[in-house]
Amino acid sequence: MKAWSTGDCDHGGDEWDQEIRLTEQAVQAINKLNPKPKFFVLCGDLIHAMPGTPWRKEQTEDLQRVLKDLDREIPLVLVSGNHDLGNVPTAETIEEFHHTWGDDYFSFWVGGVLFLVLNSQFWYDASQCPALKQAQDCWLDQQLSIARQRKCRHAIVFQHIPLFLHSIDEDDDYFNLTKAVRVELADKLSGAGIKAVFSGHYHRNAGGTYQNLDMVVSSAIGCQLGKDTHGLRVVVVTAEKIVHRYYSLDELSKDGIEDDLMELMKKE
Repeated sequence: MKAWSTGDCDHGGDEWDQEIRLTEQAVQAINKLNPKPKFFVLCGDLIHAMPGTPWRKEQTEDLQRVLKDLDREIPLVLVSGNHDLGNVPTAETIEEFHHTWGDDYFSFWVGGVLFLVLNSQFWYDASQCPALKQAQDCWLDQQLSIARQRKCRHAIVFQHIPLFLHSIDEDDDYFNLTKAVRVELADKLSGAGIKAVFSGHYHRNAGGTYQNLDMVVSSAIGCQLGKDTHGLRVVVVTAEKIVHRYYSLDELSKDGIEDDLMELMKKE
């Protein structure tokens, strides 16, 4: 799930070449998966350079070049992160994201499952773009109403900043949403039947549950801040359940997941 992180060398960091190689390895591994994924989602940050900082254009071009090698039959879903929009997003940084990558929030259906992509920066600090936050809030209420009315098989959310890392009651941290925000949002999502929220941001694997909501925090293809390996999370959705497992890039590149998928689908 989580996608991209950069270092500081020719385009801003010592680890830049490694980041490029890891992302190329990830794309190659995804292209070889059998069965073919219904889509590939990057939960932000797409690039490391914040708005207005050096190397932003070059990093964007490098990522776009690598992603062009993704199998054209595997749709790419992009989620905005704090490095993409800025910690305090503005109308200008959001417009830049729209121009470069696409919408910062949207919904889509696959196999009877409703997927919602959200801009979590609005819940972090929308002081410079309150009207845009209000627009997403209204849109989200409409989408959640659709989820309740349609009684879809499952409904799943993708956003960059996790609601929480381990528990709904944990202390506020840079890597989660504030308690007041997270509880209100978690209640709203759970009440509408959302089964899972998948996020990045933490650069480590984490997660927990709240009511019937599964909060899944995935580590990165690139920069690791903990002991996890560079990797991706594979999610299997059946009529009855949603199961997932984090794989290292080496595991995916060498062994694939065909046999493991069958075990995932049997998992209780």
